[in-house]
Amino acid sequence: MAGWKDFTEIAAWQLARALKLQVDVLLRKPEIATQFKFRSQVSDAARSGPRNIAEGFARFSNKDFARFVRMAKASESEVVNHLIDAFAQGLITEDELVSTRHLARKAMGAAIGLIQHLETNEAPPSNHRNRRNPRNPRN
Repeated sequence: MAGWKDFTEIAAWQLARALKLQVDVLLRKPEIATQFKFRSQVSDAARSGPRNIAEGFARFSNKDFARFVRMAKASESEVVNHLIDAFAQGLITEDELVSTRHLARKAMGAAIGLIQHLETNEAPPSNHRNRRNPRNPRN
């Protein structure tokens, strides 16, 4: 799982981005177009997943990276909550809810796997090894 050179190689980021793209499709529906606050909240939650994984990847420790992945997972859960509300309001179909919820579960599962990996490995991913840590003058 380790040895990534770029955050786009991480399965958790790829699935978080896929969820974001699927949510973007739903947000273009005419039924949702006039729901400005809802659209904004769902969009922000969907974008938070890949955004946090990318930011965490650039951190200097696995512990810090894992903290950002936890935020990504929480945002993915928030997306599911918004979709359940959207279905209850008749803004999306049951099929749209089921397929997007399935993708969100896959994204959250990948996030959990990444967190577990980061917490059981002290060495940071390969992107950190050749960087200088400004907090550690010996690097």
